[in-house]
Amino acid sequence: MSARKSWFPETATIPINPGVYRWFDAQDRVLYVGKAKNLRARLTSYFAKPETLHERTRRMVESATRIDWTLVNTEFEALQLEFTWIKEFHPPFNVQFRDDKSYPYLAISLGEEFPRVFTARTRVKGKTKYFGPYTQAWAIRETIDGLLKVFPIRSCSDSQFSGARATNRACLLADIGKCSAPCISKISADDHRLLVNQFAGFVNGTDTSHLKTLKEKMLQASNDENFEMAARYRDQQGALEAVAAKSAVVLDDSANADVFALELDGYSAAVSMFNVRKGRIRGARGWVVDLELERTAEEVMEYTLHNIYVLEGAEVPKEVIVTVAPADAPLLVELLSSLRGTAVRIRVPERGDKKSLADTAQINAANSLAQFKLKRATDFTARSVALANLQKSLGMTRLPLVIECFDVSHLAGTNIVASKVVFVDGKPKKDLYRRYNIAAASDDTDAMNQVLKRRLALAVQEGDLPDLILVDGAKPQVSAAVAAAKSVGIVGLPIVGIAKRLEEIWIPGDSFPVLLPRASEELFLIQHLRDESHRFAIAHQRLKRSASISTQLEEVAGLGQKRARILLKTFGSAKRVKLATEQELGDVPGIGPALAKAIYVTLRK
Repeated sequence: MSARKSWFPETATIPINPGVYRWFDAQDRVLYVGKAKNLRARLTSYFAKPETLHERTRRMVESATRIDWTLVNTEFEALQLEFTWIKEFHPPFNVQFRDDKSYPYLAISLGEEFPRVFTARTRVKGKTKYFGPYTQAWAIRETIDGLLKVFPIRSCSDSQFSGARATNRACLLADIGKCSAPCISKISADDHRLLVNQFAGFVNGTDTSHLKTLKEKMLQASNDENFEMAARYRDQQGALEAVAAKSAVVLDDSANADVFALELDGYSAAVSMFNVRKGRIRGARGWVVDLELERTAEEVMEYTLHNIYVLEGAEVPKEVIVTVAPADAPLLVELLSSLRGTAVRIRVPERGDKKSLADTAQINAANSLAQFKLKRATDFTARSVALANLQKSLGMTRLPLVIECFDVSHLAGTNIVASKVVFVDGKPKKDLYRRYNIAAASDDTDAMNQVLKRRLALAVQEGDLPDLILVDGAKPQVSAAVAAAKSVGIVGLPIVGIAKRLEEIWIPGDSFPVLLPRASEELFLIQHLRDESHRFAIAHQRLKRSASISTQLEEVAGLGQKRARILLKTFGSAKRVKLATEQELGDVPGIGPALAKAIYVTLRK
């Protein structure tokens, strides 16, 4: 059955030019904005059979009531117009970015007669200059406190400033030398702005000349035997050096770049960003990305850069370092260069300090995603929603409060093992996990059938059947599990499988799989079960394989347990011992040529 609806445009009427298209719903709300090099090729891909579309794409198509498009002359114009419309309409099916926490900025209100420095949690467009973001608010307070000793600019609120002006009495900061007291006219507006510019230049890492100037003044005062003034310059120099020392030096002094790393797991993603100015990390930030429609890593990186530099209006550096090249990279370079006013380079580093920094950002992104998933897994409300939606999606008569998931693991048909993990109320119950050894099986479905027979036969005896059984696999594995249940007299027990390709859920007797909404709580729960079962099975399979080789080694005359352990420790794994040559085995301390030959022959029997 075709997905084509009565309002869909005829294929021949859709132009083949580059352009930007919008999907609208019945309330004329923009659902999605996309660009295409060939509008006809892109739009007709949405008119396929519903069951072939991804779940989120199908929901968007079913929610829409019309499409329109705008032709452009170049792909670059298409990129610009797409970003403009995403910014204007905030379409729900486009990539949505959420900060994984609220990051603070150091801000200077340049639009005021006497600008002030303060901490801000959000960026507001206007004449305020923002630096950062910083990872901690206390880091900003320490930076401001240190720099006010050298650049005593205003840091009070508007109400405090007005009150001081009305009473002609400065605050305590003026008494201790951390404010030049513009409120009582102790400094002119021009001189105060000069201090502000010096403050901003030092924070931005573009002006370090003040350190050299202070050192020269300190030496001159010392030569003039004005030791009190020399001590003052020394303290100011120390304050600036202390602030600078808190920023880690990661690249050479001329490097100004933003570093982006992406961790993608198919239904959500995390992005980590480092701001590097004058070779130092001046700020760090992270996001969790909601992927409403299926996206590649290249597309997510493209929308990340768009979100930062176009939607948020962040300063564009001369170099953008990424772990994966964004989609339409040449067009994006052109757009960022136009925003900066000079050439911008986007690159994926392959070696050196920039590669190391990108790897560090990648570790941060992976950690952010892991923390997000952990938080989600331990959220009681999210688990409740997941169980309720899963019951509805699978047509179950009761909540699946106890779910058992099974997976099979082997190495080329040898050392076959299986695992059972149990989730109670949506949480892992590790004391109920079990491992199974399988002597022989013709294939994965046979192995799954054997494991389920053993488990369900015991469940019948003990009366502890779960509410739902999940197997790692598609229709064949589900059929094998159902056959195992019937063989021990169990009928009506909900059994489903999860296939990895599209994360589709297979239900016995159904011709088509169930596609749970991407990024939904119920899909997250199913994936968590599958991944935990897979991890548990793999760990057991590796342990069994290692034990098997250890046993073989111990059978070699003259080797013994101690030397067998030395071999495993030297090579790092049982697999590497088995792949080692006679020469490599003989090089291990305590293993001579004769013993090496015996080991080599034994492991290849």
